[in-house]
Amino acid sequence: MAYVLDASIVACWCFHDEDHPRADAALELLDNERAIVPLHWWFEVRNALLLSERRGRTTEQYTTHFLDHLERFPIDIAALPNPAPVLMLARRHRLTFYDSAYLELALRERVTFATLDHALAEAALAEGVELVAGG
Repeated sequence: MAYVLDASIVACWCFHDEDHPRADAALELLDNERAIVPLHWWFEVRNALLLSERRGRTTEQYTTHFLDHLERFPIDIAALPNPAPVLMLARRHRLTFYDSAYLELALRERVTFATLDHALAEAALAEGVELVAGG
C-alpha cells in the first residue's frame, strides 16, 4: 500500500540535527511501500535544499548527494487533481493551496499521510485521514 509523503518529512531526513519519529517511520515504510506526492513536492524539496545552502546549513555537494539518494526511493508523482476539492479543503481548514493538495491526494487515494506540519496533520485527522504513526 502507498502513502502520501510531504516535504516536511523529507526535510527532516535531510538535516542531521532534526529528528522525528514520524519521519523515521515514513522512511522505514519505503522499504516495502511506495510514496505518492503531488507535483509541487518535487519543487518544495529542492527549494528547501537550496535555501539551506544559502543559509550555510548545507553545501552544494550535500544537496547533490541527498537528491541522488532521494531519487532511489519509490516515490511517485501523482496526476494533477481536480482543483475544486483542493480549494474546498484549503478553505475549510485554512490551509495553503499547496498543503491542501497533499490532503486531497491522501483522500483521493485513500491512503495514510506522512507530515510534520501540525495544522496539516490536524486537518487530515479532521477529514478522517490516518497519519503515518511514529514513536
